[in-house]
Amino acid sequence: MKLYLDPGHGGTDPGAQGNGLNEKDLTLDIALKIRNILLNNYENIEVMMSRTGDITKSLSQRTNEANAWKADFYMSIHINANSGTATGYEDYIHTSLSDNSTTAKYRDIIHAEVIKLNQLRDRGKKKANFHVLRESKMPAMLSENGFIDNPQDAALMKQTSWRQNVAQGHANGIALAFNLKPKSTAPAGTIYKVIAGSFKLRENADKRVAFLHSVGIESFVVTTTISGETRYRVQAGAFSSRTNAETRLQEVKNAGITDAFIEAEAPSTSPPPAEPTGYSILGPTYLSPEHLNLFVKTVNPNAIEIGKYYLTFGEYYGIRGDIAFAQALHETDYFRFTGVVQPDQNNFAGIGATGPDNPGATFNTQEEGVLAHLQHLFAYASTEPLPNQYPLVDPRFNLVTRGSAPTWTALNGKWAVPGTTYGQSILDLYKRMINFTKLNLDNVLNDINKPDSR
Repeated sequence: MKLYLDPGHGGTDPGAQGNGLNEKDLTLDIALKIRNILLNNYENIEVMMSRTGDITKSLSQRTNEANAWKADFYMSIHINANSGTATGYEDYIHTSLSDNSTTAKYRDIIHAEVIKLNQLRDRGKKKANFHVLRESKMPAMLSENGFIDNPQDAALMKQTSWRQNVAQGHANGIALAFNLKPKSTAPAGTIYKVIAGSFKLRENADKRVAFLHSVGIESFVVTTTISGETRYRVQAGAFSSRTNAETRLQEVKNAGITDAFIEAEAPSTSPPPAEPTGYSILGPTYLSPEHLNLFVKTVNPNAIEIGKYYLTFGEYYGIRGDIAFAQALHETDYFRFTGVVQPDQNNFAGIGATGPDNPGATFNTQEEGVLAHLQHLFAYASTEPLPNQYPLVDPRFNLVTRGSAPTWTALNGKWAVPGTTYGQSILDLYKRMINFTKLNLDNVLNDINKPDSR
């Protein structure tokens, strides 16, 4: 089944406006959610979107594109406006169609499913001579999801959870109308992440983390890009079991967080590209905190879970946090601390440790220990000033020759002395982490991620 999904307006055309909202932003968010639900959960469906970002596109361009692609169904997402007093949901098919037409039957099914979830007054099923309904060669429907200039409807529109429910209703209806077959199982190794909010400002995400911590729910901030825009998402847990994720989601919602949702993430099937110079220390982090934590537990089932800190600080300093995690495993013997550094030192990089009489630096918390590790790597890899969001906690930062080790293998003889194969050992361990994520994750999830282990 080929679905042409059309978020109304965009670019220079904001659509309806009211209560601090633009129609073009809401329709895009809902449409992207519909696409993700359908592609993640159903077989034999293709989705083409008229836009996936804030671009200007004419009505003719949209219908011409859908017709050329030979879509099976055209779904246009809109938000209504009137006098400020009107409220509710309605949808449209073309005026020329009878109530017994195929298009009307599709619309009947979708309408019923949307109404179940959208918390809006049902304004009924209607007909109109809209361009996208008239000029599309396939069955077409346009939905109007509440009134942006109505304070009650707009209050719902501002909630991520509401937009997710609206998308779910549309997806449920499309799946029923076209008899889409659910995917039998999630891909092996799928991780279910509980997202407790997504923000444009980092400070708002940090406030959400602080609030969740105050009610006993641990979380952290993950930076991501959605439709070309940087967003700061608060992750409040990740699970191999969807049921366990649903339990955590309910805990988050019980704390008063209404915009929380679950995101399913399958393990990557491709490793990061190899670099002829032995991998730069500076660069993106490819493996998720969950995969880092799962890997170490295949060797040490009692290992601490600090993958989130390597992602957070790695992103902030622009350092390969996943390879830094591999370095920490190398230094601590998979967090078993069988060398001179002891667990209560929170010194995961062996900073300052030179032997039994000098076990090196001690840090107050696990988070501070990881921060020091990433700052020490930054000193070696970059000549730029240290960014100032976090305090300098690495006691040996100013003793490093800045920029003297831009790659992991360049740490040989510097981080470890003589250490002629130090960097190679870290990269070999990292390659095992990549292979684990690609090939073995599904085999170990049931062994080390029991339903009550998170």
